[in-house]
This record gives sequence, C-alpha cells and structure tokens, in this order.
Amino acid sequence: MDRYAVFGYPVRHSKSPFIHTLFARQTQQLMEYTLAEPAPDGFAEALRNFFAEGGKGCNITVPFKEQAFALVDSLSPRARLAGAINTIKLTDDGLLLGDNTDGAGLVADLTSQGVSLAGCRILLLGAGGAARGALAPLLAEGPGRLVIANRTHDKAAQLAREFASLGPVEAVRYEDLLGPFDLVINSTSASLQGSLPPIPSSVIHSDIAVYDMMYGAEETPFNAWARAQGARKIMDGLGMLVQQAAEAFTIWRGIRPGTTQVLRELKRNLGVA
Repeated sequence: MDRYAVFGYPVRHSKSPFIHTLFARQTQQLMEYTLAEPAPDGFAEALRNFFAEGGKGCNITVPFKEQAFALVDSLSPRARLAGAINTIKLTDDGLLLGDNTDGAGLVADLTSQGVSLAGCRILLLGAGGAARGALAPLLAEGPGRLVIANRTHDKAAQLAREFASLGPVEAVRYEDLLGPFDLVINSTSASLQGSLPPIPSSVIHSDIAVYDMMYGAEETPFNAWARAQGARKIMDGLGMLVQQAAEAFTIWRGIRPGTTQVLRELKRNLGVA
C-alpha cells in the first residue's frame, strides 16, 4: 500500500488524513495517509527518512513550507513563484518534486461557488506566504484589478513588483483603500487570533463577495465583521482546503477526485452547518 503523510508542527488538528482517506475510497486507490509531527529542527531528517522508507508523497504545512522548498530536487513553476511548497511527489526517477496547490485550490473553490474572476476587482489582504501562493493563480484568471494591502506596506509593494508581469497588481495602504471591489480575500491569520485586518468598513457593500482563508466550526471573526457591514456572499477556507487537497491527490495518483461529497462530509465532521 502506498504511503502518504502531512508534515507539520503541530499537525494533530489536520483534516488532511480525513480528506485523503475519502478521496482514496472514492477513487479506489490503495494508499494510506498519516500524520508526521517532527520537531522543528528535525524536519529535514524526518522527510528524508519518510521517502527512504517507501513514502510516495506528502503535504507540508506550517512551519515547514519554506524549509521544504529548499529540500526538494525540482520545483513546479507555480511553486517557484510562490516561494513555498505544500506538496511533494516522489517521481518515477526517484527525485522529489515540490509543488504548491494552495492558489489552485483557492481559485477552484471560488469558481465552484459562482465567483467569476475574469474582470473581477480583487482586494487581497496580507502579503505573507498565503498571499504569495494565491497571486499567480488569481492573476491567471484575468482580473480587472488586484490590490494588495498589508500592515507592512513595503512587503505588499515588494510582492506587487514581483508579480507585476502577470497582471494588473498594485499595493495600497489600508488607510488609502478605495473601492469599488467585487471580491475581498483575507489571507492573513488575524482570524486565528480573533482580530481583524484594519480594513475600512466603507470597502464592504451588499454586492461584494468576501472570502477568509481561515475556517472553523464557527464563523471567522473577519466573516462575521463583513456580514455585519452588509456583505451577503461570505465564504471561508474550508472549500479551499478540500480543493487544494484534490489538486495534490491528482499530482500523486493521476486521477482527479470529486470534492462535493468530501466537503459535505468534512463539514459534518467539524459540526459546520
């Protein structure tokens, strides 16, 4: 039976084993998917041992994404742009290929929920690894405008410069944000701390779509705030989690699993309405 795993620290909360077990059952793939939680200074050795002992592929989550980027033999173009990887595949010739499926997962989830990105005016909050991973896939959809806002403006400006050749991307300070926007994506981890990015409430209107990459059994603080400002279409990152996992599964197994029923089962597992 082929072995896969997710590496993280901590990682016991991960829903990846649940998701990939359902994918394997659905597609009749003989594989097992487990958790790997090495100490932060033991990741490189644990990764080498996993593949030396017959591992076929793995997912990488915090805090190992950047470290893993430097440990693989080759990178997909989207992983190189993202500067981090979340998926590794052992190729037929014994090399480790690093990929990043986060941005593809985000785009797939937005599309599945009826958000048209072509010509869309997008506000992306945050300029960390999650934002970097999302930028190229979002720009590939042909948005009309993509604005990055971040607490440290210089970081947003640097990101905009790096991706300028891929589409209409710019950096704007939070206090200078002016709409209209069709979609706001929160890539910051503020919701994990129960806080909010300093976005002006004037940006939110009744026709805007709001997406928080975070998720939980309860509505995230950012989404609850957006709802209170009058936003009607509100989404969290649970669908992105399933879609990026489906992308990774496809890289490993060469077959695309369905996501609708798996997302439904995951929501039931989390107690989400």
